[in-house]
Amino acid sequence: MAKRKTSSPKATTKKVASKKKTTSKKEDGFLIVGIGASAGGLEALKTFFSELPDAPGMAFVIVQHLDPTHKSLMVDLLKKYTKIQISEVKDHTEVLKDHVYIIPPNKDMAIFNGILHLLEPSLPRGFRKPIDFFQRSLANDQGVRAVGIILSGTGTEGTMGLKDIKGHGGLTIVQDPENAQYDGMPRSAINAGVQDFILPIKEIPKLLIKYSENRKLKPLEKPVEIIKTKDQLEKIFILIRNETGCNFGDYKDSTVIRRVEKRMAINQIAKLEDYIKYLQKNTEETIKLFNELLIGVTSFFRDKEPFEILKKEIIPKIIEKKSNGDTIRIWIPGCSTGEEAYSAAIIFDEVISKQKKNIKLQIFASDIDERAIAIARLGVYPDTIVTDVEKDRLHSYFYAEGQSYRIKKEIRDQIVFAEHNLMKDPPFSKLDMISCRNLLIYLNIEAQKKVFSIFHYALINEGVLFLGSSESLGEYADAFEVIDRKNKFFKRKNLQSDKMPQLGFNFQDQLPTIKTASVPILKKVQQDNLAIITERLLLSNYAPACAIIDNKGDAVYFSGNTGKYLQPSPGEASLNIVDMARDGLKTKLRTIILKARKSQKIEVSANIKVKTNGYYQTIKLISRPLSQSLNDNGYLMIIFEDIDTITENSANDKKEEIENVSEVNALQQELDTTKEFLRSTIEQLEVANEELKSSNEELQSSNEELQSTNEELETSKEELQSVNEEIVTVNTELQGKIDELAQSYDDMNNLLASIEIGTIFLDDKLTIKRFTPSMSKIINLIQNDIGRPVEHLSSNLDYVTLVADVKNVLEKLTPFTTSVKSHDGVWYQMQIMPYRTAQNVIEGVVITFVDITKEKTLADELNKIKENYEFLLESTKTVVYTQDKNLCYTSIANMYPDVKYRNFKGKTDSDFFSEKDTKKLEEIKKKVLDTGHPMRQTVSIELGGSIKRHDLTVRPLFEKGKINGIACISTDVTELSEVQKKSSEKK
Repeated sequence: MAKRKTSSPKATTKKVASKKKTTSKKEDGFLIVGIGASAGGLEALKTFFSELPDAPGMAFVIVQHLDPTHKSLMVDLLKKYTKIQISEVKDHTEVLKDHVYIIPPNKDMAIFNGILHLLEPSLPRGFRKPIDFFQRSLANDQGVRAVGIILSGTGTEGTMGLKDIKGHGGLTIVQDPENAQYDGMPRSAINAGVQDFILPIKEIPKLLIKYSENRKLKPLEKPVEIIKTKDQLEKIFILIRNETGCNFGDYKDSTVIRRVEKRMAINQIAKLEDYIKYLQKNTEETIKLFNELLIGVTSFFRDKEPFEILKKEIIPKIIEKKSNGDTIRIWIPGCSTGEEAYSAAIIFDEVISKQKKNIKLQIFASDIDERAIAIARLGVYPDTIVTDVEKDRLHSYFYAEGQSYRIKKEIRDQIVFAEHNLMKDPPFSKLDMISCRNLLIYLNIEAQKKVFSIFHYALINEGVLFLGSSESLGEYADAFEVIDRKNKFFKRKNLQSDKMPQLGFNFQDQLPTIKTASVPILKKVQQDNLAIITERLLLSNYAPACAIIDNKGDAVYFSGNTGKYLQPSPGEASLNIVDMARDGLKTKLRTIILKARKSQKIEVSANIKVKTNGYYQTIKLISRPLSQSLNDNGYLMIIFEDIDTITENSANDKKEEIENVSEVNALQQELDTTKEFLRSTIEQLEVANEELKSSNEELQSSNEELQSTNEELETSKEELQSVNEEIVTVNTELQGKIDELAQSYDDMNNLLASIEIGTIFLDDKLTIKRFTPSMSKIINLIQNDIGRPVEHLSSNLDYVTLVADVKNVLEKLTPFTTSVKSHDGVWYQMQIMPYRTAQNVIEGVVITFVDITKEKTLADELNKIKENYEFLLESTKTVVYTQDKNLCYTSIANMYPDVKYRNFKGKTDSDFFSEKDTKKLEEIKKKVLDTGHPMRQTVSIELGGSIKRHDLTVRPLFEKGKINGIACISTDVTELSEVQKKSSEKK
């Protein structure tokens, strides 16, 4: 039975719409179209909206791969091509009919209850899958109202999104790769088989309009309509069964109705009766409906929490019960395309590899969808699985192949994928675990009962049953013990056999086979004449009873009184002739059918005793092939010919004895027939085994060669991948260094050009490596001089020892600085320094010339001013000095004559003057420090053994508003005082 799985986006969204509002939306439902596009998608979108009417009656949501650092211009670009309102999505935007919504840059988007929600990307740039993320949420939220479209683009994104939409009954469309600018995304979806239509971009709008007009988005409400629909669905089941052999009568009606309504809308058929007629005439449509019913929505590690419980709690307990060398057997029915099976294998491998027991793993994964099984066997999935599979698991259990991932051989070899009908075919047995998730919710109650009885039979005692989150045991709750109710883990109970239903009739189809085309066995009589009437009378009175069977053993025509030999078996209706055979006939009938099919000749078996209404009738059984007359369709005519009449013993005392003898004879006959049948079967098996052995030896030889070649290729591939990764890494590093060097080069060029410092770089041979533009003013340089020796060039400097000084620096490795003058009177400070590399290797010198003409001129002027100042002080016998707050000398000009110290700095007045004079001077200076006011006073001090009179002026020195010292001017006025004294005496 096909498996139906639901998948949700990684991020959850907050429910914002009220219950009443949601109900209203369902009543007034409209399609929401999720469009995914990448490279080349803009042109496709322009064409799409150009062909769309102004009021299409549906909503459109566009998801593109956008640069996260730039504002999107998509809204403005598309407005030119349609009158439909277009806007960029803002968080918590309600989706309205006849609107177009565009995803903003650097955001993931999901839909919940018809509301668009923006989310911060959970994966780094380059690993995000915004198209799949939105379309999967659209499938879960809108179901049958979802439409998924994939347009031009590179990569494989969109495949998983379309798969979910199709699985929920929505419509999926892919742009024709032949007219797509980039066909990566369309071809990925087509290869996965998840599309309903492949169309040129201009045809897609027309299909959408027709589909919208024909699709019913309201459920059936009237009981009469439901009953009528159920009867019509059974007709559809018959047609599907006739074509495929699969019976969908076990599905819930609602599940089938959604798929049927979708196909009706696609084919523009309004009435179910008309659709049934269309199916009868169109075999291709029957196959499409069959495939529609088989779509399975699945993903790796779907629902994280149950898998964590499986890994941490369930698997360790299973392993604990196993001995060294034992095998763990698992069955995953409805495996779809294999993701669930591989997820289970990976989880078990992670646990088994960490324990010491040598435990083997055998997983049986089954499904009736041969296309899904083919994909599962291949084990190749698009690179969009990175959103479901953790990075470590992806590296450990998958190989990267272009834009897809292949499951590793050691995991693939643990799984057997098989086409298997859960409701019809015998189950696997002696299983440690069955994982059947989200399959049962699509089956009706009776079918669920059968499935649980099958699971109970297939599991060993205390075997684990793993169900989906929406499934429950129902009436079979007593047959299983709860392990984890939340995560749906159950354990088999060992019940008495009479408490469990028998499985004998579980593997028979419910519906009889009805042929839509007539079988060309007997033609209707067109004219009644005497010959025909005579023929009928003879056939009815003298011809033996017979039946015509097809290649499946089902009766398609009866002639005569076959009720003596055949009767319907109890239980589900079946036209299989062996099942209908009366006691004593089954084994012989089966044997003669096999012989006739093998030999293609008439086979006869006589003296067969058949129990009829309490008596035994001896008959001759004839099997006649009809292949030559009926186009080789495998038909057989089975003829029942009586040998003698029924013998009825009227004597009651002998009746029991006769019956006993007859029973013994019947048993002996059945035993002989069984022996003959077994002997024939054994011979066939021996022949088949010999053929299989021969084929197996050839296959093993070929397989060994292929394995050897594959190992060599894998080894070479791994080596190439390793080398490629290293090259990519080195290339990335080199590219980074090139970028850094280019940036540094630009910075240095701009720096050297902006400063007016002449710089020249010389190598260890004194040849020029590089120079700045301003250097050409000092030495006559042009660009072609690079590589020439510096001594070959003429300079504008009055400096002839340049080469000698450079050689001296290279020899001693010590910088050299001097001032040089050019012919035009410009002064430069020249510095020669060794050129050191990052490895501290000397590879030449760097010579810089800084223009110091202004500084040189200013220094000369300052020297002249200083000389004049000192001459003035000396001629006026004036001493100028400064002292700090502690009255220590900090500077002095034209110091006192006849003192014993030439250096005044750091000394006090007591070092130069007597104690009396020192006290006198300090009193004046401290007063200035305390008051902050200048003072001028004539003092007498002893210098050089004589008393000198000095005119002393003391001023405070301020720094940031505070006194930090004093400035003193002391002028020798001794001669002036004597002159004044003499002058006053004369008067």
